[in-house]
Amino acid sequence: MTTTQPSDDAAAQLRAEAALGHRLDELERDNRRLKRYTTTMLVVVALVLGLGAALVFYSGKVGLPGSPQTVSAQQFVLRDGKGTVRGAWGMTDDGSVRITLSDGHGRQRVRLSLLDDGSAGLSFADTADRKLAVLGLLPDHTTSMVMTDPGGIPRVVLGVQANGSSNIVFADQSGSTRAGLGVDTKGFGTFTLADHNAGSEPEQLLDTLQQDQSQDQGDSTAAAPPATPPKPSGRRK
Repeated sequence: MTTTQPSDDAAAQLRAEAALGHRLDELERDNRRLKRYTTTMLVVVALVLGLGAALVFYSGKVGLPGSPQTVSAQQFVLRDGKGTVRGAWGMTDDGSVRITLSDGHGRQRVRLSLLDDGSAGLSFADTADRKLAVLGLLPDHTTSMVMTDPGGIPRVVLGVQANGSSNIVFADQSGSTRAGLGVDTKGFGTFTLADHNAGSEPEQLLDTLQQDQSQDQGDSTAAAPPATPPKPSGRRK
């Protein structure tokens, strides 16, 4: 029995085929690893994007911890879904701070103002911008409230002076003052009636009330016995 030895060319071919098969196996393994790596990266990217979207939504609702707590601006404007200005808060040209609230047609109905000198005011207006009620505070702590009729004419003025005295004035349909009540710092009261034929401004009647209060206080103090506390008195014009 004789054995035939392969030639050198056949042996070389066999080695080349074996090397090629080994290389194909390595490529297949690398391809499988690349697929697993790509799948893992896609999952990680999806998780990051989901967390980012959730974080943006949450921060828009409640804010992020450590986010700035102060927003600086000269004016803030509030608009409704139609774009109509419903409110504004900001600085005016004269240096005062003002907050305005408007109705559905953009007409200002409520105004709150603080002037540079410390004076403050709150007013309520109708659709024609007539002030129906005004509350004011001066730097010396004098307060006043003015109430008007539907025509915008002042009908009632209530005030408290810096010295503690208080007054209330009533006007008729034409705006002329007709009657007033007052109490001074000592507790003496005054009732004043204005002449029906001669109109007067609320400030004039307030001055009259204060003069009556001073005079009534002096008369009552002089007439009362020293051991008896003075009693409130009134005066009518």
